[in-house]
Amino acid sequence: MEERFISSMIQCYFIALGVVMGGSIIGSIGAFATGEPPLTLMGRIAKGLRIWAVVAAIGGTFDAISNFEKGIFEGSTIDIFKQILLIITAMGGVQTALLILEWLIQEDIK
Repeated sequence: MEERFISSMIQCYFIALGVVMGGSIIGSIGAFATGEPPLTLMGRIAKGLRIWAVVAAIGGTFDAISNFEKGIFEGSTIDIFKQILLIITAMGGVQTALLILEWLIQEDIK
């Protein structure tokens, strides 16, 4: 693997982690301001942000689709493999964020 791709994987991981952590924490501040239970709402927000964190981490859906298209129609299987690795890495970042938030709010987010 080339060094630039590995740095992209690391960035995908932390972008996904940051989207879930940041979105749920800032969202819980809004819940506190409106009188709702912030920790309970933090878990709901984190659950709702999972797929959006993966999409944000891989750079939007059109790049992923174009990489899959290039892999299928041009015979470049390494592009498909790289895109799958980026998606799995982003999912790992999301799962790490959910685990940290579960530790923080002491509730099951699943």
